[in-house]
Amino acid sequence: MMQLKIALLQLLPESSLGAQYNKGKAACEKAKEMGADIALFPEMWSDGYYLPQDECELNSLTISRDSDFITGFRNTAKQLGLAIGITFLEKHEPKPLNSFILFDRTGAEVLYHAKVHTCAFDLERVLDGGDDFRVAVLNTAVGPVKVGAMICFDREFPESARILMLKGAELILAPNACPMEINRLSTLRTRAYENMLAIATCNYPAGQPDCNGHSTLFDGVSWLPDEPGSRDMCVFEAPEAESIYIAELDLGLLRKHREREIMGDKFRRPDKYGILTENRCI
Repeated sequence: MMQLKIALLQLLPESSLGAQYNKGKAACEKAKEMGADIALFPEMWSDGYYLPQDECELNSLTISRDSDFITGFRNTAKQLGLAIGITFLEKHEPKPLNSFILFDRTGAEVLYHAKVHTCAFDLERVLDGGDDFRVAVLNTAVGPVKVGAMICFDREFPESARILMLKGAELILAPNACPMEINRLSTLRTRAYENMLAIATCNYPAGQPDCNGHSTLFDGVSWLPDEPGSRDMCVFEAPEAESIYIAELDLGLLRKHREREIMGDKFRRPDKYGILTENRCI
């Protein structure tokens, strides 16, 4: 059994960067006690997904990738021997970024992602978007796993998960800050199904505006050869309450499924998809 344990830190935010760091560090320590291999924060943990529209106030909340906040979580990852996926409002010109960094259990930065599909129709109009979807090998106690990231609205675009699958991702880490209702949960299920990969999503709990918990793990295994019918890929769904939840991913089961089944890259026809890369006026 290759059970990868992912701690979904479904936490309410505090009122300052220092308090966010202290609460987050304590949550990582608890996650390690619970046996986690990876700890994942909800979207933009550094300020609790607070996005003022005033430029000066917004910029006062931004932090750099080498800030004490980020360095603190790098050190925590090394001290605990725990991979940590930390999220933050990143200092960037001309506009800030909604960013994610994954540190491995030695404290090395292995993956960086800035939200590509910003919610420019709403509060995130004050942000820039990221430029790529990246995949990295994360070494864990149960062996290496290929990991990518999507942030919230990224999940609504099939291309996000498809690119990560094509680059070899087995697991997508997805920080989130919105209501997880039937349609968004169905989107995650679909991304996992069509790409034969796992998606772990960490949301803010009820009590955070416009959020309701329901952090999830879809493991990407839609059926088993020795069992009739289809299988529920949602192997974990949290309630609404604030807590640290452990979701377990059977990597061996996922890898066997990817070897024998037909989704993912096996029967694609990229020569027929030209329209997908055309710039269109909407």
